[in-house]
Amino acid sequence: MHEWALAEAVIAAASEVAEKEGLKQVAEVRVKVGELQGVELEILEFAFSQLKTGKFKNVKFKMEIVKAELKCRACGHQWVFSKGEVDADVAEAIHFVPEVAHAYVKCPRCGSPDFEVVEGRGIWLESLRGVK
Repeated sequence: MHEWALAEAVIAAASEVAEKEGLKQVAEVRVKVGELQGVELEILEFAFSQLKTGKFKNVKFKMEIVKAELKCRACGHQWVFSKGEVDADVAEAIHFVPEVAHAYVKCPRCGSPDFEVVEGRGIWLESLRGVK
């Protein structure tokens, strides 16, 4: 379950920011999660709830999903992709190995499978707020 490792990494990054800002308590942490990252949000939320200690004892984690945005390398067309556009088996394959998307997803303009993921991958700390 990589969600636990991701939760630990977010808390570690938030801890560094809180330390630099001189925060005694962290009240809210906003996290962005790329749609193609393959994260089970319920597991990530549970991991966050179990890792709330110290400065994070009363923190609220707020997560936002960042839609996948793709750009065709052949024609330059940029579009928003949703895993709902493919059947369940393909969506599951993309969930576990996002790189296989190139085998199933084609540019809606020219049909090329050669695209880059502009947004929708990764997980990052968007912001935090707390008490000094």
